[in-house]
This record gives sequence, C-alpha cells and structure tokens, in this order.
Amino acid sequence: MITSDLFENNPKIDAFVVTDESNRYYFTKMETSFGAVILSPAHNVFITDFRYESEAREKVVDFEIVITTYSEFYAKIAEVLSSIGAKTVGYGEKMYIDEYNSFKTALAGFKLKPAESIIEAKRAVKTEEEISIIKTAQQIAETALKRAISRAKAGITERELMAEINYEMIIAGADKYSFETIVAFGANTAQPHHHPSDKKLEKNELILVDMGAKYRGYCSDMTRTFCLGNAGTKLTEVYGIVKEAQEYAIKNIKAGMTCNDADALAREYIMSNGYGENFGHSFGHGVGVDIHEAPRVGANSQTVLQPNMIITAEPGIYLAGLGGVRIEDMLVVKEDGVVNLTTYDKKLNI
Repeated sequence: MITSDLFENNPKIDAFVVTDESNRYYFTKMETSFGAVILSPAHNVFITDFRYESEAREKVVDFEIVITTYSEFYAKIAEVLSSIGAKTVGYGEKMYIDEYNSFKTALAGFKLKPAESIIEAKRAVKTEEEISIIKTAQQIAETALKRAISRAKAGITERELMAEINYEMIIAGADKYSFETIVAFGANTAQPHHHPSDKKLEKNELILVDMGAKYRGYCSDMTRTFCLGNAGTKLTEVYGIVKEAQEYAIKNIKAGMTCNDADALAREYIMSNGYGENFGHSFGHGVGVDIHEAPRVGANSQTVLQPNMIITAEPGIYLAGLGGVRIEDMLVVKEDGVVNLTTYDKKLNI
C-alpha cells in the first residue's frame, strides 16, 4: 500500500488526516478544492463532496470514497476515524485558524499530533513514476522556451515574451504553468522575482526567463539568462561565474550531503570571486506537486539529501542598476551524484 512506510516509521500514529490541497493531490492524484484524505495501515478514505463524487469513484484507487457536505465535514472526519479504531491521529497543520478550531473541536476525542513534517518528508523523496512525470514536464518547458525565445527581438515587451512562453507551454502539452512566468529585460534582471512589465527589449540587453510547466499534477522549474547581442565585459564575467558555480555544485552534490553543504558549493565559489553579497537567495529547493517543497537547499538547512529527492540548482548574481544572472536546472539526487533533468543549453548570446 502507498502509505505503509508512514506507519512503519511512525508506529505510534494510528491514522493521518490530510486536508491541504497539494497533499490531497499527492495521495489521490485528483485535483479538488474541498476534502480530506484519511490514511491508516489497512484502510484509506477520501472524503469530498458531490461535485467530485463521480470523478473520484472513477479515478481514485485504493481509497474508499465518502461524500459529505461542508457543514458536516469535520464531524465526518471524526466518524471515519472512529470507524477504523484510530486513537492517535497525525494531522497536517496547513489550515486557517478557523479551520483548525473546527477540526480540533470535532476531534476532541482523539490524541492529535502535528505531522506536516512527516508528510513533507514522504513527498520529498520521489518515486520513479514521479521522476518520469517531472522529466516530461521539464521537456515541455524546454520545448516551449526554445520556440518562444526565437521571437525575442528588439522592441518586444516583457509581457509579450511571457505570453509567448506561456502559450508555447500549453501547446507543448502542459496542463498549466508551475508559477507566474518571470521575464525580465536589462536592469530588471537584477530583481530575482521581477513581474513582467511593458519594458521593451533593447539591443545588448540581458533577458532572464524563469519558468515551469505543470504536467499531470507535477511541476518543472528552469531559469535561463540570455543576451540579445553583447552583454558587455562585466555581465559576461558574471555570467561565467554563475555558470561555473552551478557546474561545480552539480558535479559534487550527492546523497548523504546536508543541504547547507550543497548550498555552500556554489555560494563559496561566488564569494571567492567577489560577489557573495550579490547572491541573496538559497541555492535551491525541492520540486514536485508544488513548485517549492521540501527540501530547502539553503545556508541554514541541515536536511540530509536522500536518493530520489528532486532539487533545483539556481545560483545567481544580481547587480542593481546593471542586471542579474541566474541559471537553474533540476537535479535528481543519487547515491553517487545527480541526474540532471534539464538539457537546455547555457549559451548567453542569442
């Protein structure tokens, strides 16, 4: 059963209750705006309402389907838990305060244990099927970028290039975008999370694209920095440093390493070249059902990388008023290194 390891590793928990939308999708592989997943060693239950009943009965395997209403939702969770004999219940803490209060009141007869970290840890290590789906999502994104970047000519706006990329992702097979596509030109590339504007591309300006396709419920994530013409001495140097820092980290990351050590591989390289203060974000993060999920690959994370975790490798250097460079790939962590799911080239000039 897909949940057996949860109980092998947490024998004092009789059942888990999952209400967060992303976690529900992870276990059921069905998108719903309402519901709960109840996991136990011998019996799994998916609670939802009439809007999703027929689809759930058709698509959700290995779960009993229970239909309820919003007003009876928490009482139904308690009823199901009682029916399976649960006494100690692990629950995901991703709830609004009013939801938590209703949940706690309805489950007053059970011993409640926060368990979001347990669910996150399970999601962080991908199955071979998940890796295959994420690889396909990445291929879709690369196909889209290849088509769209050919239209990056002087005069196009950031909004227009973003629209071209988004269109091409859907045409290439994406169900949706992993997140709001970032397109930045010129000095705007120094803003890591720039929102595309009506700024027009000029000759010899940088173009930064951060994008991802979502396919069968899983995200991809990729950043490339280009230049329409000649980036100049300073930004060309910065591009080379970021590329070398990423390559050095990718070559040395492997299972058993802590996330802060993985972050340090790129960060120390950038620092040694005089740009430490210009790399202000983490080296990477996990990717899966959500675009940002465990593990966080940053300077303060002691999480140990495990085989089949998928993480991003995205060092960057940002120079206010001039421009910024970020290069991002997705890696599958293995015992002796990584498998890079990103094949898009890293040429600066287009």
